[in-house]
Amino acid sequence: MGKTFHVGNRESKLLSKIESSREKEKRETISAVKEQIDTYSSRLAMKLIENGLIETVSKNSIQEQIKKTLETLCKAEDFEIDYQIAPYRTLVSSPNIVSLYITAFIIEKLVDHRDVVDIFGGDDDIYFCIQKETTRLLADGDAK
Repeated sequence: MGKTFHVGNRESKLLSKIESSREKEKRETISAVKEQIDTYSSRLAMKLIENGLIETVSKNSIQEQIKKTLETLCKAEDFEIDYQIAPYRTLVSSPNIVSLYITAFIIEKLVDHRDVVDIFGGDDDIYFCIQKETTRLLADGDAK
């Protein structure tokens, strides 16, 4: 007969705390995005283009597409977010939900946009470029 694993009270409380802190981080990040959506979408578009990850005929068009995606993210249910990021969940350990969501958008949808000439770099290159700006956004939000 196999051993049965029982999660004790301490372990259960610890797992609950971890889940709660992830949910709190997710809410805070999405809130920061919502408050600074124009600035953040502009920075993302600029950095992705400057770093040679997106070649486009219109930076403004890319910025607008990112902004629309961020607006969708801010209104999305957990299931919708999880569905969008599912293929990329293992891209990095402890990913930022916003950075992962935008990465998925760029790889799956923006690549086919009429103003995109091409997308370069690996999935992780795109993620880390976005994450750098997300970290900056959160730091700017903490300064307020």
